[in-house]
Amino acid sequence: MDFGLNGKRALVLGGSRGLGAASAAALAAEGVTVLVAARSGDYAVDLADVSSVQQLIERVKVEGGVDILVNNSGGPKAGPAQGQASQDWLAAFQSMATSLYAITDALLPQMIERQWGRVITVGSSGVVAPIAGLALSNAVRGAIAGWSKTLASEVAKHGVTVNMVLPGRIDTDRLRELDEGKASRTGASLSAVQQASRNEIPVGRYGEASEFGAVVAFLASQQASYITGSMLRVDGGMIKGL
Repeated sequence: MDFGLNGKRALVLGGSRGLGAASAAALAAEGVTVLVAARSGDYAVDLADVSSVQQLIERVKVEGGVDILVNNSGGPKAGPAQGQASQDWLAAFQSMATSLYAITDALLPQMIERQWGRVITVGSSGVVAPIAGLALSNAVRGAIAGWSKTLASEVAKHGVTVNMVLPGRIDTDRLRELDEGKASRTGASLSAVQQASRNEIPVGRYGEASEFGAVVAFLASQQASYITGSMLRVDGGMIKGL
C-alpha cells in the first residue's frame, strides 16, 4: 500500500535506536526524508537541556520545518512513587514532556500553514495500566497523554493529526534493561523474568521494533487522515482493560 508520504519530511526524536530508529526506518521506506535527532549525529539534541532543544528547533525551522514529527524520549529510572526527590520529578518532566511540548509548538505553525501535518508521540502501555515500579514514567507519560488529546482538538481543522502510540513489551535495549533490573532485584534469572513476562502477553512473545515502526508509518499516512486524538496500543493484547 502506498501511504502517500513520498517527499514528506519528518523529525524523529530519539531516532538512533530502539523504537525511534524503527519509526525512522519505516518512514524512510515510504519515501520520507527523515531527520534523526539523538544525543549524537547530524541533529544532536539532549532533551534534558533547554538550550540544546532550542538549538534543534531553530535549525529545523530554518531548514523549512517538517511535515511529520515523531516525539520519542527515553524512559526515566525505575522506582516507586513514594520517596522520589523533587529534582527527579522535575528532571523527568523536562526531558520527557516539556521538551516535546516545546518542539511540537515550534514546528506546528509550518504544518498549519501547509494545512497538513502529523504529530505522533511515543508513549507507554503505562498510560492505560500503570506499570509497577515505573512511577516516574507512568506519571509523566500520563501528562503527555492529556496534552496530546487537547492539542489534537486544537489543530484538527488545519489538517494536522495528533496521536499517540503505546508500546507494550517491545524487544529493545530499554526493555532488556528493565528485565535485567527486575532479575537483579528478585534474584531470578534473566530468562525466567523474560518468560514470565511473555506469559502475560496473549500472543506469547515480545513485539519486534519493526512492528511498532509500521504503526507509526501508518499514522503518518494519508490513509490515517481521519484518525486524531487517539492512543493506539501495540502490545500483543497485554493490556486487559477496555
